[in-house]
Amino acid sequence: MNSFSIAPPGSLVLGLGCERGTPADEVIALAQAALARAGAGRDDIGFVASLDARRDEPAIHAAAKHFAAEARFFDAATLEAEAARLETPSAIVFAHTGCHGVAEGAALVGAGPDSVLLVAKITSSHATAAIAGPGERRLVGEPAKMVVAP
Repeated sequence: MNSFSIAPPGSLVLGLGCERGTPADEVIALAQAALARAGAGRDDIGFVASLDARRDEPAIHAAAKHFAAEARFFDAATLEAEAARLETPSAIVFAHTGCHGVAEGAALVGAGPDSVLLVAKITSSHATAAIAGPGERRLVGEPAKMVVAP
């Protein structure tokens, strides 16, 4: 954890999206990269969130188990209600899922209406991850150059 506190332990939501059949190792590695960008650790995750169409996806459940967190799932309409707050909305994702962002949308829904994205969507070959939490601080920037902005 950085010298500043992003949020109380367990108050961050890790949003995940992935293609069907994505290897669990890929999703877990991407989730760890998102946590590193946030300057957070596994104990900071309250739960893992995703699209309900991924409710049976083994990689999402493996990531939740890896971080000792519950997996929660939201329908596309609920995620789409967050479209205005997404940093990286995608028409392609909308065409496939009915929402403009799975990882960011799930993280924001899970963290609540006053939350902010602490880590905007990052991607691997077959997965996406984002982190949202309380709106007191927001992290922006690239992994090697994080900036804390009010």
